Amino acid sequence: MPPGKVLQPVLKMKVDELFLRWLSESGTQLMLQEWPVPTAPGRRRMERAEPGRRLDCPAGLVLPRERGAWPGPRRPMRADGMRLRELSLRGDPDLRQELASLARGCDFVLPSRFKKRLKAFQQVQVQTKKEEPLPPAASQSIPAFYFPRGRPKETVNVDAVIAKIERAFAQFPHERATMENMGLVAKACGCPLYWKAPLFCGAGGERTGSVSVHKFVAMWRKVLHGCHDDAAKFVHLLMNPGCNYLVQEDFVPFLQVIQRIFYTVNRSWSGRITCAELRRSTFLQNVALLEEEADINQLTEYFSYEHFYVIYCKFWELDTDHDLLIDAQDLARHNDHAISAKMIDRIFSGAVTRGRKVQKEGKISYADFVWFLISEEDKKTPTSIEYWFRCMDLDGDGALSMFELEYFYEEQCRRLDSMAIEALPFQDCLCQMLDLVKPRSEGKITLRDLKQCKLANVFFDTFFNIEKYLDHEQKEQVCLLRESDSDGPELSDWEKYAAEEYDILVAEEAAGEPWEDGYDAELSPVDQKLSALRTPLAQRPFFEAPSALSAVDLYEYACADDDLQPL
Repeated sequence: MPPGKVLQPVLKMKVDELFLRWLSESGTQLMLQEWPVPTAPGRRRMERAEPGRRLDCPAGLVLPRERGAWPGPRRPMRADGMRLRELSLRGDPDLRQELASLARGCDFVLPSRFKKRLKAFQQVQVQTKKEEPLPPAASQSIPAFYFPRGRPKETVNVDAVIAKIERAFAQFPHERATMENMGLVAKACGCPLYWKAPLFCGAGGERTGSVSVHKFVAMWRKVLHGCHDDAAKFVHLLMNPGCNYLVQEDFVPFLQVIQRIFYTVNRSWSGRITCAELRRSTFLQNVALLEEEADINQLTEYFSYEHFYVIYCKFWELDTDHDLLIDAQDLARHNDHAISAKMIDRIFSGAVTRGRKVQKEGKISYADFVWFLISEEDKKTPTSIEYWFRCMDLDGDGALSMFELEYFYEEQCRRLDSMAIEALPFQDCLCQMLDLVKPRSEGKITLRDLKQCKLANVFFDTFFNIEKYLDHEQKEQVCLLRESDSDGPELSDWEKYAAEEYDILVAEEAAGEPWEDGYDAELSPVDQKLSALRTPLAQRPFFEAPSALSAVDLYEYACADDDLQPL
């Protein structure tokens, strides 16, 4: 071969060779010998092939006699492929005739042409083949058990509810309802009276000052079709578009009431109230009771004015510059420096506060103080136990080790020594606490252990509250257990504390005595505001525009690393 000339493969011969290899398969031979095909005029009709006889091949091409004549491994014939070829050959006489002619050497058919015709015929067969109905899926027989928007009720007559709402709007001028008229509309919707502000805002009334009947009906019809219980309806009315939860900015009452709601309802510590959390709480039941209860102070779980008055006065005492922010030194003065400095540092470390503002500026807001004070005065509730457990869990591993307990107890010993009181050695104190808590795992105390312990307040006070620790030491353990085991609707530690402090504040105000904290002149502005609010606040609708006292910045949420992660 002359240099520079490239060898070109003979593709046609290679394709013919591969095609004849397929034709020599035993399965192909069996198919062809079963089907006699008609021939054109002048051609000899093809006889049936006898068993064991191979069909002749075109001149010049030799079929292998043995299966092992071809080098390399042979792929086994697939059953579905054989079935498809068999159906194709039975349904297309032209293809059968060409194959038979090719096998007998009467007529030579290019493999490429045969392949195209076979592929086209197979595509037609796939398109015309009727699809067999699939059996019903097994999951269709399982009844629905998860209803994030409440279980649907078949007895709700939407048209009757809409007609009742339209009759209520007919009593208003031009069939438009203002905020003052929404109480009647709320009753027509079957909602408590104090849902009137969420209903008004949900229909867009805060932008125009009134709501038309058509706009309200369209909104409420959508609520009835998509929300099937009170929790889902409440979240739908207050949530931001595109959300399925409530944040603090979605609530309109006083800031302290918002914190009480989130402190009790938001058990996941996420800063977002979901429908599930709302259903498990008693918040909506308390909102319904506002209409029936003449004295709002009787509803101590969320809306008590006395509780608000006590918390705000305590915050005002510590906020020396009255910028509505308190630093670590201010918080350390709470209850005459009863809380240890190490615990104060942990509170400002971000363990129980949201946002990076606390770590950057070293100050907490009124909202953080609400959580602190309630947790400090009542260490038996699930939220307060979680609060202090997070503070004591230095490494965040979900358990309190002996090292962490000794870390906090060291300061307690130093403070007792400064008071000329002999401190109990740590080993003895540790034995007492382990007997008190009875942890499941040796060498560590988990959150579950403390929640199951009835004296979690004694455990926490032992390690960071010197005043309450001494108070517990003066009482026998039998008395403490008797107090914790008492049955009946007894007041909680927080309710007892708030009632006592409120009586003291009222008595001092009635006697005209100034507070003994050295800030008499600075207390007069807030004292005047609180005095002016005391009477109308008890009759104030729950969801109305906030007053000047609530003009405090809420948490700046960053829904990523700033939010506390659930335990």
